[in-house]
Amino acid sequence: MHIQVIPVVGLPIIHPGDHLAEMICSTIAFEDGDILCIASSVYSKAHGHIRRLDEIAPSENALRIAQKTREDPRFVQAVLDDTTDVILEEPFILSETVTGHVGVRAGIDHSNIEDGMIIRLPPDPMGAAEGMRREIGRICGKDVRVIITDTCGRSFRRGQTGVAIGWSGMTAIRDFRGDHDLFGHTLEITEEAVIDEIAGFSNFMMGESNNGVPAVVFRNCGAWAGHDSLHFSKKEDIIRQSLGRN
Repeated sequence: MHIQVIPVVGLPIIHPGDHLAEMICSTIAFEDGDILCIASSVYSKAHGHIRRLDEIAPSENALRIAQKTREDPRFVQAVLDDTTDVILEEPFILSETVTGHVGVRAGIDHSNIEDGMIIRLPPDPMGAAEGMRREIGRICGKDVRVIITDTCGRSFRRGQTGVAIGWSGMTAIRDFRGDHDLFGHTLEITEEAVIDEIAGFSNFMMGESNNGVPAVVFRNCGAWAGHDSLHFSKKEDIIRQSLGRN
């Protein structure tokens, strides 16, 4: 069975207070089992997770880091406000959010929003995905799985890709441990981050500039068994350990 990838097109610019689930359901006909990927920036705009730079007063710590990164101290303060652990201060801020997501500048973004404004990641991305799933089920009567995506860099590789920061209706990891390969060997360590793979391709469809595709639907993906331990613990994370942040 072929997987269909369907961009959600035709939505207007999203503003705070917009009912995103209703807008998406009026644009596309869902089927049971579909996977809907939504850009975190679009979700955050609709739910008011935005800030005005002129309302942010930078702390001494933000001023200090801003001198290193050559960024607006108010923007740096916004990053620190959404950060639980600063892993790197320069050449850019690499930090962990309360949800365990590690990313550049805590995922704070100032693209695709009006000047002087910034977009935060959803403070509860798992709850965001679950809420969208419930709303779509109520509106459309379909059982749709949901992934909230963000754009993130990767260690050892150039370029950004889409990753999942929240999900509902599926496990994050497809666990192959205990299964066997084509030659009968028992798989001992293979855990596939399926939701990141789907999020990555959705990012390809959404684009990074002015494509105007805020969401993507995947059809016929099937189901899988696994678990939701997507993030390494601090003791497991060898990169954090090498940076002296364990």
